[in-house]
Amino acid sequence: MDYSPPASHASQEAEATPRSASSAVARALRLLQASDSESKLQAARDIRRLTKTSHKCRRQLSEAISPLVSMLCVDSSELNEAALLALLNLAVKDETNKIHIMDAGALGPIIGFLQSRSCELQECAAAALLTLSASTANKPIISSSGAVPLLVGILEGGGHQAKIDSLMALYNLSTYLDNLSIILEAQPVPGIVALLKSCRKSSKAAEKCTALMESLVSFEEGRVALMSEEGGVFAIVDVLENGSPQGRECAVGTLLTMCQSDRCKYRIPILEEGVIPGLLELTVQGTPKSQAKARTLLILLRENPYPRSECQPDTIENIVCNIISHINGDEQSDKAKKMLTEMVQVSMEQSLRHLQQRALVCTPTDMPLNNCTSEVSSK
Repeated sequence: MDYSPPASHASQEAEATPRSASSAVARALRLLQASDSESKLQAARDIRRLTKTSHKCRRQLSEAISPLVSMLCVDSSELNEAALLALLNLAVKDETNKIHIMDAGALGPIIGFLQSRSCELQECAAAALLTLSASTANKPIISSSGAVPLLVGILEGGGHQAKIDSLMALYNLSTYLDNLSIILEAQPVPGIVALLKSCRKSSKAAEKCTALMESLVSFEEGRVALMSEEGGVFAIVDVLENGSPQGRECAVGTLLTMCQSDRCKYRIPILEEGVIPGLLELTVQGTPKSQAKARTLLILLRENPYPRSECQPDTIENIVCNIISHINGDEQSDKAKKMLTEMVQVSMEQSLRHLQQRALVCTPTDMPLNNCTSEVSSK
């Protein structure tokens, strides 16, 4: 799913009443057509305020798009910034406006602002591209415009908010599969890993970092880049342990994709980053997708990934015991053993609750007691 940001750059002025909003819309459009810069500046600020949360105003002010795009080409950073912010709010949650802004020629100036020495303009341009990239129709146009390397550059060296917005824009672009090779060519992994290390592991930024990495490691270049980055795999493991449910799902998916592509190459490096405790927890407490991915990865991480004999069935306990026996370092092994014990305890408690729930609904009139016992014990 694409990331569509709120109008976070909008002003904090109070919303107008419906009647006053209509007159304010007419006034803004009138000021926008004036010849003097002050009137245009005021119009852009008014449009930014009016479109902060009102979809109706975004529709009514769609005819302001072309004049605002023209303001992007004026040699005035103040007018440029005001127009960018107005366009940003016009585009939020409005697919039609997103496309009209691109059709009006906004992409060229926005790309120019990505290279600006002004941190404010650069930040506004990254935010605008983030919003525009949420449109499926815009994704191939943006990626073929040369914006991707510039977004990666900001991801590595821009201000904090510009980095976040650039990451989100790259994530949006990555959901159009043909764009992944273009993103990989810009070598985004160092910037993604650096941001992942610095941000809160349960944050939206961490979610998108791991989601983008999960897509990139489906290519050999992405896997090599992540392995080459110091602390890269550990950063993914850190999200697997401490991230949001969605972030953990993407993190385990990243590691699973790597191990499935070349188990011999990636198994040991993944194990060495202490992934087992997090995987054990996911098998019990993760989302359904996380649980399935964690179990599959645990099987791939053991010494022999092939099915065991009936004497050693493929239970999570047996799989993990096999892995623990080959882990180097007492600290990792002890932590994994503790997690295994806790996981078994949680699993037993869940099974007990399941048995109790089944017993409550299994009455003599519904089913004979011996049948009930037989059925429950087979679970």
